[in-house]
Amino acid sequence: MNKVYKTIVIDDEPPARIRLLKLLENFPDIFEIIGVAEDAIEAQGKIEDLKPDLIFLDIEMPELSGFEMLERLKNIPIVIFCTAYDQYSLKAFETNSIDYLLKPISLERLQQSVDKLRLFSEKTTSQNILELLKELSSQKEAKKMTSITVKRGGKLIFIKLENISHFKADERYVSIHSKGETYLTQEPLSRLEQKLPDNFLRVHRGIIINKDYVNDIQKYFNSRYVIALRDKKNTNITTGRRYNDVIKAWIDI
Repeated sequence: MNKVYKTIVIDDEPPARIRLLKLLENFPDIFEIIGVAEDAIEAQGKIEDLKPDLIFLDIEMPELSGFEMLERLKNIPIVIFCTAYDQYSLKAFETNSIDYLLKPISLERLQQSVDKLRLFSEKTTSQNILELLKELSSQKEAKKMTSITVKRGGKLIFIKLENISHFKADERYVSIHSKGETYLTQEPLSRLEQKLPDNFLRVHRGIIINKDYVNDIQKYFNSRYVIALRDKKNTNITTGRRYNDVIKAWIDI
């Protein structure tokens, strides 16, 4: 008799959540959906309250990544990682996680996860996830990004991170603001957030700032802040409410 896993689906993108939930309906004898979370903060609370056996976890999410959320948990359930980017398809996943699914997830690929699930024990998997987090953390420390490359007029331009005041996402591109110049990249903010060093902080769904360029911070209405940057345009940035905890931790209030 198959074990039924109490399951939480965690993804900040509604279409991806809906698609996965629909696919999981094909395995009612394996997965019992007990919760859905739209970001890592909400997910942490639900995991601690509902104590699922298993979670489907998106890696790239605003404010906290899936990895960072796992590091905050006292007890880690079985994890099946989900992501749109293959930058995380590391050898570590092959041995330290139950599975790793690239979006868009297919029914056939999900069936493979179900087959692998039968071979794992919860105790072993929790320890493996901790080992995975340690390995990824050490790799992140080893790779220190110092510049970003963009294309302009058929040329490749190398922009030093120390000269970038902030990144801002528009509909199709992310604009890079450096020394009064604006450059465009198609690399998503979520991917940049994973790669950038600690002096960069996401303060809005569409904005990452360089903390070294902050001149002052003022409280704003609706529990938000206005951050004044010390760049050539004296840019003012209004933060998003969902980033309050991260900002408060940074300014230590």
